[in-house]
Amino acid sequence: MENIVIPDGYESALDIKQTEVAIKQVKDFFERELAVQLNLTRVSAPLFVTPESGLNDNLNGTERPVSFGVKEQNETRFEIVHSLAKWKRHALGRYGFNQGEGLYTDMNAIRRDEDTDNLHSIFVDQWDWEKIISKQERNIETLKETVKSVYEALRVTEKYISQKYDYIETYLPEEITFISSQELEDKYPELTPKERENKAAREYGAVFITQIGGPLKSGEKHDGRAPDYDDWNLNGDIIVYYPILDIALELSSMGIRVDEETLKEQLEMSGCMDRAQLPFQKALLEGKLPLTIGGGIGQSRICMFYLRKAHIGEVQSSVWPQEVLDYAQDKGVVLL
Repeated sequence: MENIVIPDGYESALDIKQTEVAIKQVKDFFERELAVQLNLTRVSAPLFVTPESGLNDNLNGTERPVSFGVKEQNETRFEIVHSLAKWKRHALGRYGFNQGEGLYTDMNAIRRDEDTDNLHSIFVDQWDWEKIISKQERNIETLKETVKSVYEALRVTEKYISQKYDYIETYLPEEITFISSQELEDKYPELTPKERENKAAREYGAVFITQIGGPLKSGEKHDGRAPDYDDWNLNGDIIVYYPILDIALELSSMGIRVDEETLKEQLEMSGCMDRAQLPFQKALLEGKLPLTIGGGIGQSRICMFYLRKAHIGEVQSSVWPQEVLDYAQDKGVVLL
């Protein structure tokens, strides 16, 4: 129960039905705005893939995917996706997208090893997006301009929802601040990565923390990243300050994806060279996949943020330990 905190005096301004209506408004508006900002086309995406395809996201490398056998295919095993980070890149090439064009999709996942709290659930829903770029665009300037476009979609959506509901005041600053994970460690060496994020979010309101995945000067990582999708020098997280819980709230993780060289380097650093023989990774090493930038944006996260909810279970239907359900009920918080 120490991971769940409902602030004293918290009360949702919307009942269940009103909340469901507001969730639809948030999702519809933001989805359209994101597509316009990044020139994206919506596509359908898989809920499960075969382990042998190499298309599942390995996240930090320790999470166990939910898997099942299919009777029709002689009990062939399939895995519920953790995210669509690799599948999107494969799809861009297969569907015939051109440079400057991209796709987005609804991604639903089950992360059975997730430690749940106010922000985390074993059910994950997000918009996964991916866009083709050129070799020359694989740089920090491209990353920053794309982050600014995503942030603008977030900021415009907050303004829209604040006009719909008079209890909502705007939190997001006009501009997002860029800071590297190493700069944060240098600035706050005595703090944990999460504590550094909280400091930065309170100071700036909205930050994009760059270069996540590789070891810092201390030898520790700011956070884990799979070695075969983001380039660890050209990625990061959009994090905003959330006054309701007085915390840093991650809304999006994104980055320029690995090319042949960085994939090989990061697989070697992670001791995962065996993955080089998987179909997706092999195709990338052979230069058969487009160069891309992409990311994921939490659907429940932004609904929680815009509607000023204290717990993610107020905007998504998942499963929770009984003590969490009892605690929420005692606090007058309705979990869907």
